[in-house]
Amino acid sequence: MHATRLVALLLRLQSRGRLTASNMADELDVSVRTIYRDIDQLSAAGIPVVADRGCKGGFKLLDGFRTQLGALTEAEAESLFLTALPGPAADLGMADLMEAARLKLSAALPGGANSERFGTRFHLDVKGWFRAGEQAGLLPTIAQAVRRSRFLKIRYATDRHATTRKVGPAGLVLKGGVWYLVAQMGESFRTYRVARISTAEVLEVPYVRPPRFDLPAHWARVSRDFEVASYRSSAVVRLSPRGLSLLELLGPYVVEAVTRSAGKPDRQGWVRCTVPIENEDFGIRELMRLGEDLEVVSPPALRAQMAKTLRRTLRYYLRVR
Repeated sequence: MHATRLVALLLRLQSRGRLTASNMADELDVSVRTIYRDIDQLSAAGIPVVADRGCKGGFKLLDGFRTQLGALTEAEAESLFLTALPGPAADLGMADLMEAARLKLSAALPGGANSERFGTRFHLDVKGWFRAGEQAGLLPTIAQAVRRSRFLKIRYATDRHATTRKVGPAGLVLKGGVWYLVAQMGESFRTYRVARISTAEVLEVPYVRPPRFDLPAHWARVSRDFEVASYRSSAVVRLSPRGLSLLELLGPYVVEAVTRSAGKPDRQGWVRCTVPIENEDFGIRELMRLGEDLEVVSPPALRAQMAKTLRRTLRYYLRVR
């Protein structure tokens, strides 16, 4: 692990120039003191690491110095084939570029290595079960704006109305087979479902993304906030043993809530617990997925609405045909 960290540290200095000790400590998940010790060991091994002092200082390699550690091993080059996903690449309008990169990567493998075996033994299907992919015809245009760092003029439709906006394209995210554009408006970042963008024009106005913006970290934060905020209410229910086993149908946050709130089972094995719901209508649709293995206890309005919904449904099955 120590030797691997030294190599990673050296490659970062070679590829990115000057770096501060705190930057390297954050990226390698170690302390600043450890980085200083690693720099000392690199220097002792004959690596010309130069320290610049001051508020804009840091560490860099002596001008002109290059290490030969950058050559790919067979395993490293093979692992990169996992990034060559044909479906998303085609969606982005980059299938030809990806194929060219794959061929060059194959050429970079050590002699005699079988590069094709890796690409044919792993497959990533990003769509959820029983779901067709969304039509996102403007995705290549949007991807071009992201790649070229140019502002976008888009017309975006929400559930209520459509508006035209000028946005800075900070990145694209593929989640569950659905593409999302993360874009900057003013000081804030917003998320746009690409399939809801009806027009998109790449402007010749450069967009400079904030240097500290981290797309994966931003997406992880906003997606979790969205999921948590969707549950604006809760219900007390009783679950049968079979209902508990089916609980994953309602999602991880419901499972987590039931785990925290479940009381002791009664003689029939039923447990009383609290589950989060988005609203009354959506809550009824979701809770009905567990059928006879769930009983709504409260709030009274939700229990009454559930009973009303079940009576209306039962009418269709009591008719004599």
